[in-house]
Amino acid sequence: MFLLLFNESECGFSMAILTKTKSDAEDYMKYKNKFISALALTTGLILAAPSQAATVWKVAAGDNEGSAQHAFGLKFKEALNTGSGGKYDVKLFMASTLGSEQDTVNDVSLDTLDFSILAVNNLTPFSPTVGIFTLPYVVQSLDDAVTLTQGSVGQELVENSVRDAGVRIVGWTYTGFRVLTNSKKPVRTLDDLKDVVVRVPKNEIMIDTYKAWGINPTPMAWSETFTALQQGVVDGQDNPYVTVNAMKFYEVQKYVTNIRYIFSIEPMIMSEQLFQSLKPDMQKVVLDAGLAATKASETFLIENEAKIRQNLIQHGMKIVDPANGEKEWIERATGQVWPKYYDSIGGKDKLNKALRALGRDEV
Repeated sequence: MFLLLFNESECGFSMAILTKTKSDAEDYMKYKNKFISALALTTGLILAAPSQAATVWKVAAGDNEGSAQHAFGLKFKEALNTGSGGKYDVKLFMASTLGSEQDTVNDVSLDTLDFSILAVNNLTPFSPTVGIFTLPYVVQSLDDAVTLTQGSVGQELVENSVRDAGVRIVGWTYTGFRVLTNSKKPVRTLDDLKDVVVRVPKNEIMIDTYKAWGINPTPMAWSETFTALQQGVVDGQDNPYVTVNAMKFYEVQKYVTNIRYIFSIEPMIMSEQLFQSLKPDMQKVVLDAGLAATKASETFLIENEAKIRQNLIQHGMKIVDPANGEKEWIERATGQVWPKYYDSIGGKDKLNKALRALGRDEV
């Protein structure tokens, strides 16, 4: 005699056999296959194999939760999971917990990290042509940013990033103009700026822009910036309102100058090795998720920037506009910086292509 015991679990049904004697066990083994087949037919019971868990990719991001990068990442996660039928998912690692933004470019290139969302100026050292988005006063509105990233200029930069850095841009985060903040005084003119120590990313175009304005900025990794402001190592920095709020810079900064020299565009990059390892239908799912996240980022900025600016005021920040419509800032930056970087962005004709796409005069 033998007794069969069944147990239902998350993985299906398991079965145990209890026998009293050796001959009982031999009888079971003799008729086992016939018995299981008959049991399945009479009860409808199927012994199921364990279900396959979703593949989870890591996504690094420089900013905190509540930022435009976070909004982008959440939408990408949702769209990827839905588009893949639950086969793929991502885990977001915010606030540079996986390393500085430039470090993550190396990690993604080496296929030791799957994705990273980062400021385009931190991708520029690895793929110089994307520096066109860091040239001061090229992008002058959200509409400009969308036009360039979603058109032929943006597609060419995607291809260049694969060629130059081994990473693929799969979406774009729109974060707004990088405004200048500091802890010392209101800054309306370039003369006001002269005794303010400003942190900038380790990006030559941005460094040279501040030099054109008459000061030597302090290059510094993003992950070190809050502490440097808190300790007075630097007086100020520039970033969009959304980022200033998400990083709680109002705790260590008092004044905002509403300059508009760079519209912050923050791509999501993925390992090209990983992208090429996917089947074409899955590649499309990834790119579609990136496009959905890009559109969500645009909506996030439109719906939240004004409210965020008001929140900064409520936290005690004082916002001023640069004198004379920013005229002197614009003239120095475009006159001194643009010509220096024609070659690195692929030639003067590349800048003119972008300007034509925006309906502006060529240089």
